[in-house]
Amino acid sequence: MTIGIGITGASGSLYARRLISILKDVPSTTIRCMFSDTGKRVFEFETDTPYESIAEKNVRIDDNSDLSTPYVSGSSVLDAMVIVPCSMNTLARIASGISGTLMTRAADVVLKERRRLILAVRESPYSLTHIRNMEAITLAGGIILPASPGYYLKPDTIEELADTVVYRIIDQLGITIPHPRYGEM
Repeated sequence: MTIGIGITGASGSLYARRLISILKDVPSTTIRCMFSDTGKRVFEFETDTPYESIAEKNVRIDDNSDLSTPYVSGSSVLDAMVIVPCSMNTLARIASGISGTLMTRAADVVLKERRRLILAVRESPYSLTHIRNMEAITLAGGIILPASPGYYLKPDTIEELADTVVYRIIDQLGITIPHPRYGEM
């Protein structure tokens, strides 16, 4: 499975880092990452690590300005795509069909090809415009997954708290891996 992961400038880079950390160990999974310019800066600020450090044998970072990357085509190699964290700016561009970057074009292709697109929106409160953009994505077949962590697993660390959102994303991708669930504690 090839999964695209977009990382925007909304706060919440820990979600992206944890998602990549878990998915890179799933057999037969390739990850194609793309960062907005602000996403790079926020990732480095929030995680205290260079964004390039996530690159590994099955994790590739693509240039967000490179619209010649193969998965911007309908014959795309992406099986699914997650944008985490997803800024309201990126949400609006995808909802409007504005695809001037690799990230927004890849999301557009995933939607038009009826593949799974998950947008882990991070900003709040929501304006009516945000809600209408979320509605447009949902009507187009995308999944809006607010980055709202759960506390019922009684997390001891910030990573465990972030993982409550990350495991929801993984479940929505259709990937089965063991993880703590409500009622199984």
